[in-house]
Amino acid sequence: MGREGVDDDPEIRPSRTRYSGLVRRKAYEFDGLGDYCDKEWDLVEGDGKKFCWYHVELPKGNQKLSQSAQYLIDVLCPPLKLQDILSLVSNGPYCAHVDGALVFRVNSPAPPSSNFTFRLAARVTQNSVITVSLGRVPRLGFSPVGQSLLSEIPSVESPKFGMDRGGIVIKEHVLDFLLTMNHSEEADNPVPKSVSNLVVHIIDTHVDHLEDVVTKLEIELDSVEVDLDKGGFFLKRQLLDNRRFPKMHLELQRLLQVIAHGEQVFPRVKEKCSVKDWFGNEDINSLEELIGRLRRLKENVGFISNRVTAVQAGLDSWQAEQINRKLYCLSFLSIIFLPLSIITGVFGMNVGGVPWTQQRDPKLKNGFRNVMLVCVGTLILVLLCFLFPFLYGRISGWRKQRALKRNWSINRKSFLKRTIGGGERGGGYLRL
Repeated sequence: MGREGVDDDPEIRPSRTRYSGLVRRKAYEFDGLGDYCDKEWDLVEGDGKKFCWYHVELPKGNQKLSQSAQYLIDVLCPPLKLQDILSLVSNGPYCAHVDGALVFRVNSPAPPSSNFTFRLAARVTQNSVITVSLGRVPRLGFSPVGQSLLSEIPSVESPKFGMDRGGIVIKEHVLDFLLTMNHSEEADNPVPKSVSNLVVHIIDTHVDHLEDVVTKLEIELDSVEVDLDKGGFFLKRQLLDNRRFPKMHLELQRLLQVIAHGEQVFPRVKEKCSVKDWFGNEDINSLEELIGRLRRLKENVGFISNRVTAVQAGLDSWQAEQINRKLYCLSFLSIIFLPLSIITGVFGMNVGGVPWTQQRDPKLKNGFRNVMLVCVGTLILVLLCFLFPFLYGRISGWRKQRALKRNWSINRKSFLKRTIGGGERGGGYLRL
């Protein structure tokens, strides 16, 4: 019996649908004993212990939601009805029974072309599972046990002497990829023996995918912080011009929205599956653990968002400091040229024809003085207008402070008078 992984085999099954080149689909049949095989795309449920899994991958692009619905109608109808298609493709969180089957989805309303848009929907019955995802989901398929890269003994590649010892050589970019993973690879996935195992596996891969994205964001943020510590003017200016951190903050908000959808949907899935006799108790506990992982992941994303906000605040303060330095240079230049401007403005005035100057009479030579007196009076009036609120506030505060001191002095004299008088009448004791 041949086995092929969903992600390892790029083959797309030929179909007679209109969108066969855009929509990728896979069908598997499980025997309930730990083995599986490929099957035709007939959407038929299994019998007995056997169960089937049909998976549809919608393309990541700028298509509308109605276009995604047309894709699903083309590959899932019949036997599914329109209400089944709408429950799978619509945006937002959802968990309910539709036509006797349990349907849940965690579809993000963000643009489908974004790397932070996650959409996963499932229709679960006792002997079949139909899932719909946006793009490729890592670790969703299965591979033969024993072909895992993590179970191999690696060898170090030396640039001078070649390999140090026998084994599989791990390239640097492969190590970088493995370090961003918080889970094992696809080859280590156990083959589900029941529908409940398969549901847990689907939700587990969704949570793993979210954790991978969060880990990559953390690594990217760490590298940017290191570059900011080492970099200078041009790097900071480039980050501000590209609006890198505001974009990262928006991506984190989209990620938080997806995690919030999972927090709403998966507890309801656990609640509805717990009353079904074909859903195992161990899988119920596994769902509870996945819900706990989502909550911890939400806290981690919140911490990353705070870090992004702090780095952006540091860049904003740096930009404000640069602006203040430029303004300081401009103010220094203004200080240099301000006396020259005053001298040229005052001594370059032509007061001829100005009232009260009498420059037409050659006997009167006080026109320039009269104009200067008018300018000084205007300047004093403007200064009084600006100083009046300040003076009024100071005088009001002084009067309030004086009134408080006067009241305190009167109260103190009255208290001493009553205290001393009461002490004499009471035989030297202070009445309490």
